[in-house]
Amino acid sequence: MSSLATRPVDAHTARSVPRTGGTASGWLGRAALGLGGLVAIVAIWWLATALFAGPGTLAAQFSPARAAAALPSLITEDRLAVHIVTSLRRIAIGLLWALLTGVPLGFLIGRMKALDTALSPTLQFLRMISPLSWMPIAVMSLGIGDRAVYFLLAFAAVWPLMMSTAAGVAQIDRRWLQLGESLAATRAEMLWHIYVPGIAAHVLTGVRLAIGILWIVLVPAEMLGVSSGLGYLILDTRDRLAYSELTAVVLVIGALGFLLDFAARLAYRRFGLNQVEQER
Repeated sequence: MSSLATRPVDAHTARSVPRTGGTASGWLGRAALGLGGLVAIVAIWWLATALFAGPGTLAAQFSPARAAAALPSLITEDRLAVHIVTSLRRIAIGLLWALLTGVPLGFLIGRMKALDTALSPTLQFLRMISPLSWMPIAVMSLGIGDRAVYFLLAFAAVWPLMMSTAAGVAQIDRRWLQLGESLAATRAEMLWHIYVPGIAAHVLTGVRLAIGILWIVLVPAEMLGVSSGLGYLILDTRDRLAYSELTAVVLVIGALGFLLDFAARLAYRRFGLNQVEQER
């Protein structure tokens, strides 16, 4: 039984979707514009610190030149790579727990209207509570360390995954479900050949949103008494009054977050193009 969940596209829609990610010249043009914007922002940052911060002032330590100069010592002396790997591991584990919780729950909510009606007020109430509000409770319940961090990250990431999955299930065309039933498909076949292809794009959207939320929550969550991670490194550089190194860590956090979001977007685009090719 072939995958049936996605709707067939007409000829006009199929022609309107490019087969590749764009021409090389178009990609290079967009990359050049993005790089030009980044250079402009760094230039404004450098100019602001040069004009409004004296050479010996505290504000001068936050200049881009000082941050770039502090980066080698972060790598060699403060073991920046170890902190990065630790933070990425926590992100992966938090996202995994959110996937294992949010996707099945979202699937049930999308399939069962009664369950959606019963749980919607409670879930909306919990969703509106900031994950950081649970920090004291997480520490008292799970102790100081990784378990509390995992809980906060999973709690932050579960909502976009659950809502995206529920939306994907609700938007599956009923005709595909009826077709699968008419072909005497088993529940496993219905799940694998209809529901999974039908909600995969929505789940990937939820993953991208979840990664953005996780990366924001990660830094304060890693201030819960752990001895490694980028959040810990922020506190460590602050306590040592190493503000140039602190600025460098902030830039590293931004760069890693950008790369994670880029990877999520790339996965979504590749899946979308594959779906179009299958529909053709």
